[in-house]
Amino acid sequence: MKNLLKLSKLTFLLFVGFSIQSCSDDDDDVTTPTGPSNIVEIALDTPDLSNLVAALSVADGNLVDVLSGGEFTVLAPTNEAFETFLAANGFMSLSEVPTDVLSNILLNHVISGTVNSTNLVDAGSGYSTTNASNMDGDNLSLYFDTSSGVTFNGISSVVAADIVASNGIVHVVDEVIGLPTVVTFAVSNPALSTLVAALTTEGLSVDIVSILSSSDEPSPFTVFAPTNDAFGSLLAELGLNALGDIPVDILEATLGTHVAPEANVRSTDLVDGMSVNTIGSTITVSLSDGAKLIDSNGRESNIVAVDIQAYNGVVHVIDNVLLP
Repeated sequence: MKNLLKLSKLTFLLFVGFSIQSCSDDDDDVTTPTGPSNIVEIALDTPDLSNLVAALSVADGNLVDVLSGGEFTVLAPTNEAFETFLAANGFMSLSEVPTDVLSNILLNHVISGTVNSTNLVDAGSGYSTTNASNMDGDNLSLYFDTSSGVTFNGISSVVAADIVASNGIVHVVDEVIGLPTVVTFAVSNPALSTLVAALTTEGLSVDIVSILSSSDEPSPFTVFAPTNDAFGSLLAELGLNALGDIPVDILEATLGTHVAPEANVRSTDLVDGMSVNTIGSTITVSLSDGAKLIDSNGRESNIVAVDIQAYNGVVHVIDNVLLP
């Protein structure tokens, strides 16, 4: 399958250099060991990260202390990135951002363990997990792509990589990475571009993208996202040449069959034979021979990627389009 998602959770070892303490003949002459600064010290010593330091200082959760220990990969937004974020969200200054919200946004830039640029490039693209969480306490996913530089969730690019700290690594990024919605993970992943085109088709009776971008009712959403290849197979099955050949009302009903409202259904919640009530038709889960979904027409779709966790729901990628 083209653009097959690389979904293995990344785990990496931290290699930290350190200096060997030496002593002179004078017992009073003690040399202090030297080595990399910790993550917070690096931020303090970097003028272009002063807004990050200020944010860490005022956010809930004692983040300065947290990031001074442990082992983390931090995606550190520049001062300009913070200024852009504040302006885009109607804030005059960091002091206007609710401290609990600010903390969660900052934690969306923190990955447990050490992930260097080589690890990312070797993987190519895929998902990692941040320390941010949704209202149920699920940690949020983070999509990375290295086809043109290193980008996160399709919006933030690395401008300085592999700054080694004593407790992990820092990558400086040019945009603040906001809390992702289910739409974020569709838009950011090239393997789901046909789904995005379908969701934005002119003539739909409702603005599906706006609904799926919201954290209000009827969120949370569980989205079963067909790949580009899945849409290609559907067109061949229906004898059509392009997405635009599908009547808009049928397309809208089809898209609805991939969205379950008011539910954050994780892979661990799936039970063989369970029914999932979508906006369109009811679909059935089968676990007897791998995880599958069966639509009302008896057509099957394999679940090929699970638990891509957004703030307002979860995405599971499937290899066949479900029909109403």
